Amino acid sequence: MIIIGRLTANCQTKSMATPESESFVRTFARGLKVIEVLGQGPGGLTLAEVADGVSLPRTAVRRFLLTLIDLAFVRTDGKRYWLTPRVLRLGLSYLSTLPYWRDAQPALEELCTRVQQSCALSVLDGEELVYVQRQHAKRILPMSPSLGSRLPAHAVSMGRVLLAGLPDDELEAYLASAKFVALTPTTLTDRDQMREAILTIRHQGWGWVDGELDESICGLAVPVRDRGGATIAALNVSLPSGEFTQQQAVESFLGELRVAASRLRATDR
Repeated sequence: MIIIGRLTANCQTKSMATPESESFVRTFARGLKVIEVLGQGPGGLTLAEVADGVSLPRTAVRRFLLTLIDLAFVRTDGKRYWLTPRVLRLGLSYLSTLPYWRDAQPALEELCTRVQQSCALSVLDGEELVYVQRQHAKRILPMSPSLGSRLPAHAVSMGRVLLAGLPDDELEAYLASAKFVALTPTTLTDRDQMREAILTIRHQGWGWVDGELDESICGLAVPVRDRGGATIAALNVSLPSGEFTQQQAVESFLGELRVAASRLRATDR
């Protein structure tokens, strides 16, 4: 697991540099892309595979790799290249900036104990949500993401809660460009219906999604807000689909979720 590159604590933050601007350091960006590609190859990648992944000439990629080797971020056996534990400094540096991170694990542990279901905390990164904390119940669900896992935001409760927290212009930009892939027969893919679903979540303050990512899983989620009221994360309870209706889940878990979210909000600086 590596949380680097694209991940931001708040997707409302706009980049001040673009590939077309003078302030954009293209070489630095390419080096980060090399690290990201290496993180997608268990067992290491060859030079050719890395070059294909970053769409750069092998000669340029070789220089990036040699630099990363000198910095102890990458190792090689002469044929394949792989990341070293030093790369975790990049991901952990991000996590340490989250004002609620120190309290996230005990908060989720307590929530999991009280509801006897798996719980998670995530942030938004483009069209995906990223897990920054996860607490498993004794009953493991078929799909069980871990720290750093990414899921399409449109198909899960936490993702829609995070999207509901976007300013109107950013939400409309997302709706205009996102790819709503049908992952199950019930996945919502119509843009107008997706907008309506997200706005409903914004109004009611919680989100429910059943079987749209995996037919066997449903989830109830609430926003985690900062002191100014902006959504900075989402917190959920994952449930076996078919065992709870939306009304039953709300009655059983919404109060506990809101208490846990308030606890994390209280730690915001």
